[in-house]
Amino acid sequence: MDFQLSDDQIILRDTARDFAVREMTDVARDLEDANKPLGREYLKRYAEMGFLGVNVAEDLGGLGLGNVEALLVLEEFAKVSPAVAFPIFESSVGPVRAIEHFAGSGLAQRIVPKVCAGEMIVAVAMSEPDAGSALTDLKTKAEVSGETITINGQKRWCSGGGHADGYVVYVRMSDDPGAKGIGAVFVEADAKGLSFGAPEHLMGFRGIPSADIFFDNVQVTAENLIVSAGGFKKLMEAFDLERCGNATMCLGIAQAAYETALAYVQERNQFGKPLADFQAVQLKLAEMVMQVEPARLLIWRAAQNAADGLPSILDSSLAKCFANEMVRDVTGAALQVMGAYGYSKEFPIEQRLRDGWGWGIAGGAIDIQKINIAASLVGRRFDQRK
Repeated sequence: MDFQLSDDQIILRDTARDFAVREMTDVARDLEDANKPLGREYLKRYAEMGFLGVNVAEDLGGLGLGNVEALLVLEEFAKVSPAVAFPIFESSVGPVRAIEHFAGSGLAQRIVPKVCAGEMIVAVAMSEPDAGSALTDLKTKAEVSGETITINGQKRWCSGGGHADGYVVYVRMSDDPGAKGIGAVFVEADAKGLSFGAPEHLMGFRGIPSADIFFDNVQVTAENLIVSAGGFKKLMEAFDLERCGNATMCLGIAQAAYETALAYVQERNQFGKPLADFQAVQLKLAEMVMQVEPARLLIWRAAQNAADGLPSILDSSLAKCFANEMVRDVTGAALQVMGAYGYSKEFPIEQRLRDGWGWGIAGGAIDIQKINIAASLVGRRFDQRK
């Protein structure tokens, strides 16, 4: 068992770190202030650097590396801002991977290379007004007639809603109850009958647009089918990788918060000496790093165990749940150590606390992850409706 990164992994990580800090720090601040998404010109730069689709197969435009490598790149961008990291998240652990793994070759060849080239943004549309944690209660319906799929319904809390070029839409494709009737379809943003609600105003995630999506007899071709009814398990397998990306966003935010606090307490003097000389501050620093490092190990374990495939629900849920709680604790501790400077919008800690909190809601709430963990331990799912 080797806990060391290879020389190639270190080079990739350091390249991503240098680019993210040098070229994206000021951009991230602008996105936060204006609450606007990353400009398309930066996607082309990401693609040129090989940061999009790091773990996507080479014949689909990716680098063909493993999940660990993809998450190394994602962490470095997340340390700067989730907004500048989000295109990497979407291309390496997001909905495009469901297309790569489960869709027909025609759809995969049409969509995935464009994402890796920075020419297309793909988002996932899962949740609905009455289907969040209880995702199998979704009502958005897709009817197949010959070579045409017609979709009706509404989606909510779609990161990328109104901004992406296409959506992986979870739909009910049969009258079978629960998960048995659920599949997924790809819908282009310019499809007739597709419309969007007003942009959401969230506590954090500024720079990551979100809006309701409405489907009014939206029609796509049969080639846009990703998985048919009964394919919910496959969709969740792809989502297990997205959970690792969620956890890595938390890791990047927490690592950056810790590093900011560490530098601050060595520069800030009170009572005639640096804050770092006070034992109470030393304990805070130790507690922060004691949470950050285990999160990184859980994430890497989930990614490594999956190799270039999809991680297990146990590994991914452990990593996500721990990282979701960890980032709230670490950013809170960093803010407290920095006092008024941490609370001020002139400094980055308050943003990291707001952004960090959101990842424990997105992608399956913390308590849902704990239920997943317990179900894996006892070897059966728990019916929340009984």
